[in-house]
Amino acid sequence: MTDSQTRAAVSGVEIVLDAVTKRYPGQREPAVDAVSLTIPAGQIVVLVGPSGCGKTTTMRMINRLIEPTSGTITIDGRDAAAIDPDRLRRGIGYSIQQAGLFPHMTVAKNIATVPGLMGWDRARITARTDEMLELVGLEPDTYRERYPRQLSGGQQQRVGVARALAADPPILLMDEPFGAVDPITRGLLQDELLRLQTELGKTIVFVTHDFNEAVKLGDRIAVLGTGSRILQYDTPAAVLADPADETVAGFVGSDASLKQLTLTRIRDVELDDYPTVAEDVTVEAARAALAEAGHGWVLVLDPRRRPLRRISAEQLAHARTVGEAGSALGETLSTASTLQDGLEALLNDQNATAVVTGSRGEYAGVVTIDTLVAHLSALRGDRADSDATA
Repeated sequence: MTDSQTRAAVSGVEIVLDAVTKRYPGQREPAVDAVSLTIPAGQIVVLVGPSGCGKTTTMRMINRLIEPTSGTITIDGRDAAAIDPDRLRRGIGYSIQQAGLFPHMTVAKNIATVPGLMGWDRARITARTDEMLELVGLEPDTYRERYPRQLSGGQQQRVGVARALAADPPILLMDEPFGAVDPITRGLLQDELLRLQTELGKTIVFVTHDFNEAVKLGDRIAVLGTGSRILQYDTPAAVLADPADETVAGFVGSDASLKQLTLTRIRDVELDDYPTVAEDVTVEAARAALAEAGHGWVLVLDPRRRPLRRISAEQLAHARTVGEAGSALGETLSTASTLQDGLEALLNDQNATAVVTGSRGEYAGVVTIDTLVAHLSALRGDRADSDATA
């Protein structure tokens, strides 16, 4: 089952590109050459291809930041060319690399930009701003009055997504939005986008040159060649299993079997449940929980059941309070993370375990190497049974 099938509701709309072409004066070849593509409502469609192939140009013609030379783009059945450009753009969220925040505006004012242009009243804008900060995992009281320069790269990207979604547009265009952050932050932002999409059901067009990112995020992938010629348009599983030609096979690479790990989410794996305690319990209560569970460490949760740190039996033996004991968790996973994310996290953890959180950052369980091995073994068994009956 794909992510789109598990979503409770679809708020996005269908986009259809019909023979869309873009020619620039003085250039012999078109930048985009007669692209035809149907983007289903409520799905993430990823445009992936080499630099200069026309991915961004194709996407920016949807909100008319670039006007097509010929062809037709329809949005929810309406010709985009017949819609006033400003009105069109206010109904389409846009998130780019480096977040594109206004540096002289606070986080709150950045998020309020489009709602303000649409004439929302102050109370509604304030409520929506706080709602969006919560949605992207930033505490409103902490971040509302900060300026972009006071944020990390990952926090800036979260604010950029919040701003793009503030007016609740049915469509979100994302142009290499996570390309300028470090790999760990990039993975967390990808997980956050998948979590948001599960809740919101937008139509998302996502541009990247990273095929691994395309496989992780896309309900469907459009692999583009020169002039945005579509080499293959299919589900990630189909592209990995049966590349359309040698060029697509080059994108897939020689590690296609490893990339298959990206097709399964952590939520599809049976998680272990390690002992947990609140940070205000006594040391004796924590020791009792640890002894009862028979594990080597206990997980400390905050009042909203979000994991804070873990305390080993040895640390607990010398602790005066639970609040001051323990060590950092390291990299955590979300239920939207992939098995490949899980494998990488486990390899980087000295305990070969990774804590998993749910849609609001709450503790969901723990994944271990044994968990992944058992799941992969089951998949191989299913595949062998299928081959035997074929």
